[in-house]
Amino acid sequence: MADEADGADGGTSDIRHPDIRCYNPVLMNRGFLRVGLVLSLAGLFLAVVVVLGRPLPQLVLAAPPAGVAPLVWQATAGGGEAEFLVVLARQADLRAAVAQPTREGRLRYVYETLRATALRSQEALRAELDARGVEYRPFYIVNMLAVKGDRALVMYLAARPEVMRIAANPQVHQALPEPEPTGVWPSALQGIEWNVARINADDVWGLGYTGQGIVVAGQDTGYEWSHPALIHQYRGYDGVTATHDYHWHDAIHSNDHGANPCGVDSPEPCDDYSHGTHTMGTIVGDDGAGNQVGVAPGARWIGCRNMDNGWGTPATYAECFEFFLAPYPMGGDPFTDGVPSLAPHVINNSWTCPDYEGCDWDTLQTAVEAVRAAGIVVVVSAGNEGYGGCSTVSRPPALYDAAFSIGATDSSERIASFSSRGPVTVDGSGRLKPDASAPGVGVRSSVPGGGYSLKSGTSMAAPHVVGVVALLWSAAPPLIGNVDLTEQIIAQTARPRVDTQCGGAPGGRPNNVYGWGIVDALAAVQGGLGEPQVTKRAALDPAWAGARLTYTIGVTNTSIFTLSQVVLTDAIPAGTTFAWASGDYTRAGGVVTWAAANLAGWESLAATLVVTVDNAGEYIQLRPGTRVVNAAYGIRAAELSAPVMGSPVEVVVPWRYLLSPVFKNWPLGRDRNE
Repeated sequence: MADEADGADGGTSDIRHPDIRCYNPVLMNRGFLRVGLVLSLAGLFLAVVVVLGRPLPQLVLAAPPAGVAPLVWQATAGGGEAEFLVVLARQADLRAAVAQPTREGRLRYVYETLRATALRSQEALRAELDARGVEYRPFYIVNMLAVKGDRALVMYLAARPEVMRIAANPQVHQALPEPEPTGVWPSALQGIEWNVARINADDVWGLGYTGQGIVVAGQDTGYEWSHPALIHQYRGYDGVTATHDYHWHDAIHSNDHGANPCGVDSPEPCDDYSHGTHTMGTIVGDDGAGNQVGVAPGARWIGCRNMDNGWGTPATYAECFEFFLAPYPMGGDPFTDGVPSLAPHVINNSWTCPDYEGCDWDTLQTAVEAVRAAGIVVVVSAGNEGYGGCSTVSRPPALYDAAFSIGATDSSERIASFSSRGPVTVDGSGRLKPDASAPGVGVRSSVPGGGYSLKSGTSMAAPHVVGVVALLWSAAPPLIGNVDLTEQIIAQTARPRVDTQCGGAPGGRPNNVYGWGIVDALAAVQGGLGEPQVTKRAALDPAWAGARLTYTIGVTNTSIFTLSQVVLTDAIPAGTTFAWASGDYTRAGGVVTWAAANLAGWESLAATLVVTVDNAGEYIQLRPGTRVVNAAYGIRAAELSAPVMGSPVEVVVPWRYLLSPVFKNWPLGRDRNE
């Protein structure tokens, strides 16, 4: 369900990817669960031996066996049928994904590994279901199948050795709110919206970064792709024609919930309520005529509909994640037609999957972790249960450590009363949530029909952070795919807000109300772009008859992430000879080189070079006005696209033979104002 404030909330092994920080006690107990299933259901399995083509006998038990969700058991009582999820024990091992050298290679690796795992482990089960004529849909994003059947089928599947558990997949409705009383505006000029300016997104535009080169995605109630604020940012539109293959997917395949303007399997982006169009507007919206409602108007977008008039299921949410990992054409097969190179960089999820909708707290965890392993940022609204106090971040996917969960603030930068608080207790982790906060009260954005409206909710807050990711990655391409570091930069550059009512770190930052604080796009980009500062001092040691100059070179890493393979170099100035250097160095061709493995954020290093001022090796009496220029010194590192050079240092010999350094900011090498 969507997270709006007016009541709408928003190789193989069993080892998870190492980037996944979430402690999952259920995963640790899988071995015990499978043993329990075998022992407790051994007799039932023998009793449900079925001859192909003959009906399964209806067995009656008072309580569901281990591994079967109570909702599934209830729904299949009295001969009823239900849709449910058959989750297999074997899940893909994605640990090697992070070692892939390119973004496309990492996406391809995750896609192929997930596919291979599902195809191998589902083969026998799918053959059996096909033989029985059972309706099902296989997934690879989580190794599971969505199946429709009765209790006897549930019993039979639960007893199979490759099955870990049977999870619920009911369709439950939650009403989405209407626009706030301030109403719907026509396409009148409004300028940059307050919320966009509040996170300093417009200041980043002034630096030349608008999200260009980045693809954002959203799964929601759908999107009006032709809205003036969205059409030119839609990846499927080239300015003349629209092609929706690989850019849009509708996960709604049946309509049982009343009239729906989008129908089912819509061949083009369509929004059946307005929620999705509003969230996408906050990410990229700009109609070119003054309605600047989006944080990253230079980014492109793709979308997936996961709700039908507010009705969603775990299967529709998983289907959208699967489409985003490897988009496929209309009517295509996700197992064979997916193109991972077309995956988005970041996904907005302004929805939640509550327990009464059939979501166990870990149902979608594997899907979120798989997408993250592929280098895609998963941004999630924290939820709108804050009225219930602390530990109200309790629903998937906001509770997951693999998701970047966002709370909502108002125009005074106070936390919204509805914004869910941490810590997360439903999984026993005590995890701090939300991760950060953003404007989510009275946010104006696009709605179907070409207009604009105000909405409130953590659904409105999360899209701001999706936009910030787009701005940051367009400004600092080396960060693309590095989800951990990207989240760290956005969190640690957020404007601090301290509220310890629900606990938090010592000193109150981060805390379980605001997280690290209110996101700041400009500070994030500056944190991601920060070049090392390279400085030099020059001094004369008058004790040396040959007039020795001592240069001290300093380097400070002004970003918050670590530089690796750091190399510091200094060219020996003309008219001097090498005398001495500090530390471990090499000297070749008149250049002295120092190497350091790493330089952490805001750490510094220094090196010293001593030269003798002479003339062809012969000491001379330095004349007043003699100039010695040291102009070629700097640093390079694996994360820097070009060396960062220091400003030339000129030393002038005065009448009393004291060397006085004169610093000039001569342009040399890379322009530091770029």
